[in-house]
Amino acid sequence: MKGFRFPTAFTILFALIALMAALTWVVPVGQYERVMNEELGREVPVPGSFEAVESNPQGLADIALAPINGFYNSDSYEAGAIDVALFVLMLGGFLGVVNATGSIDHAIQRIMDVFAGREQWLIPILMALFAAGGTIYGMAEESLAFYAILIPIMLRAGYDTVTAVAVIMLGCAIGTLGSTINPFATVIASDAAGIAFTEGMGLRFLILGGGWLICVIYVMRYAARVRADINHSLVKDKHEENKQHFLGSSEDRHSQEMTLKEDLTLVIFAAVFAIMIWGVAVAGWWMAKMAALFIVGAIVVGLVNRMKEQDLVDNFIDGARDLLGVALIIGLARGIVVIMEAGHLSDTALAWSEDIVSGLSPVVFINVVYWIEVALSFLVPSSSGLAVLSMPIMAPMGDFAGVSRDLVVTAFQSASGLVNMINPTFAVVMGGLAIGRVPYETWLKFTWPLLLILTIFIMAVLSLGTML
Repeated sequence: MKGFRFPTAFTILFALIALMAALTWVVPVGQYERVMNEELGREVPVPGSFEAVESNPQGLADIALAPINGFYNSDSYEAGAIDVALFVLMLGGFLGVVNATGSIDHAIQRIMDVFAGREQWLIPILMALFAAGGTIYGMAEESLAFYAILIPIMLRAGYDTVTAVAVIMLGCAIGTLGSTINPFATVIASDAAGIAFTEGMGLRFLILGGGWLICVIYVMRYAARVRADINHSLVKDKHEENKQHFLGSSEDRHSQEMTLKEDLTLVIFAAVFAIMIWGVAVAGWWMAKMAALFIVGAIVVGLVNRMKEQDLVDNFIDGARDLLGVALIIGLARGIVVIMEAGHLSDTALAWSEDIVSGLSPVVFINVVYWIEVALSFLVPSSSGLAVLSMPIMAPMGDFAGVSRDLVVTAFQSASGLVNMINPTFAVVMGGLAIGRVPYETWLKFTWPLLLILTIFIMAVLSLGTML
């Protein structure tokens, strides 16, 4: 329609909050009885215990409070997404200080020199690294730290911001989709299903490898078209604006030698991210400790570069300001989940799913379970939350259908990983798109053919698994 402009991410998310609130007035709801699972350290639903309960319709006041409750519960003061939002702001501050030194511009030029004429190989290499993070420890929120680094590299290589976002977001997502030892998906889901997480590992490696290859080919084909002619870019109308935003007026440093301060800054920069990855994967860190790490990193960079105190503070604040919109989007996305939980919509959807899968043949059962998990993933974007909610119900249903429980776990994690490539209720998606300045509708246009290909591939593998 002439003159129509697709709404911003803020409007889309607020509309979803209103929609979910409206559903709490018309959908008959209920709840499962829950018991404590000592191994998981959480309460899990009991199969067959779903009973209707009095509805808890969400009104205008609840809609207005949802973005706030997305950050923290305004009644109990329990944390929601406030830790992720603060992490993003501290990350922005750190990047602001590092960017002020000019070290990143010089490092990007070095990378371009190394890959001169072979820039396309950055895509499979980087996607393999992000997929490794996804399959090993469920890399998600912490991936937001890498957009500001990778986007300038991709722009300098002749690509666009969609390519950069795809490398990170699809890389992490395909790793999570093909989780092998990811404690937040495979391990929790397997524990909830009553099996060892090593069961079904071979099929998950097949999905991981095949899915990574599909994504790499898809992204490389798009990137090649963009590099050959920028008019093929889905964000061609904003390409020059994006180059100015991410590259600024930085000069070509091809002929300049790196200074000792720049070398030290890059060493600190790399060390901060290495420590962050170690902290999450090994030491059990979460957002607060990672945020504190970025504060310390910014101070050390400032000291090495002998920044004045006022300059250090100004650079940190400017960097945080650049990611303020991302932090707000994260709270807004979490607000959707708050409304659904308050209105008992998640348990109700699971109960409907339990009825649907009863009495199906093995191949039909596993594919229906996959699609049910796809639907539930929109309601529960957290892979660990969905595992605890759905596996105690769906895994025992597989026993009656003649489908192994490890295959049900694989269907769950594949569906969750796929949906979280585009899920507007998943803060990582909306936050990553906001950093990359890629409109949500543009991302949908880019990903829908890939989602179709991956769905066919996953359903084929799941069907093969039931026959084997």
